[in-house]
Amino acid sequence: MNKAARLWAALAAPGAFWLLFFFAVPFYAVACVAFGSIDPIFRDAIPQWNPLHWSFSEFGAVFSSVTSGPLRGVFARTIVYVVSAMIMSFAIGFPVAYYLARHAGKRRMLLLLLIIAPFWVNYLMRMLAWVNLLSPSGLFSRFVGMFGIHYNWLDGSPITVILGLVYGYVPFLILPLYATLERLDWRLVEAARDLGATSRQAFRVVTVPMAKAGVAAAGVLIALPMFGDYYTNDLLSRSPKTEMLGNQIDYYINNSSQPQRGAILVIMLSTLLLIALSWYLRSTSKIGKERVR
Repeated sequence: MNKAARLWAALAAPGAFWLLFFFAVPFYAVACVAFGSIDPIFRDAIPQWNPLHWSFSEFGAVFSSVTSGPLRGVFARTIVYVVSAMIMSFAIGFPVAYYLARHAGKRRMLLLLLIIAPFWVNYLMRMLAWVNLLSPSGLFSRFVGMFGIHYNWLDGSPITVILGLVYGYVPFLILPLYATLERLDWRLVEAARDLGATSRQAFRVVTVPMAKAGVAAAGVLIALPMFGDYYTNDLLSRSPKTEMLGNQIDYYINNSSQPQRGAILVIMLSTLLLIALSWYLRSTSKIGKERVR
């Protein structure tokens, strides 16, 4: 390792240690609760800090509930909602990011500012504004009512929850996509056009493959928080028919006498997200090697 590499490693060490410490310690605490015991009188969780004394009996019960019991529907619903929200987010976000990177010109900074502006407003406040828009007397409901569409958006509707997820997380998708597309070598697209490719063919054969890393990064960036989201559903639905895994975790930890189950669901969800993150790291590593070649 040369001097420059050692210098940057030394500069990165405090931040890496900080992130590792504030991830590993809380996650270990969750595991101690998940594999600990319950106070027989007060029904509070009693963490078992010694891993040698962990009990996995409750884990088996929760796993059975997820695979073939009452939580199976919640787990499947969460995946359907997140995948649907991601597809809609890409349908909205990719054209916006492409336009910013390719055609925005002098308006680019203004448009980027407008995309970043929602980050200045608390997520809860933005969701409450969404509730007002979708209420029976809200602006959006009255607008679609002009076309004969009368629908109670806040009455436990799955589409409302999915739209809420899209509304809340699509800015997180646009920015990394824009950062990727803005750095592409557009001369390759022009070369493809010169060789006879149509705009669609050049986009499919040249632009999309070059943007794979950014697409994967943007997808992971919004999928991770979506899987654990529960407040969007609470604000827009509050119906058992639309409950996601995050709602079950919140219920077991804060509103039941079974906090162990909530901690176990956290571990299961973290494992699922770790698999998705591993896929992302593996795919981006392959893309990097292909570019080097």
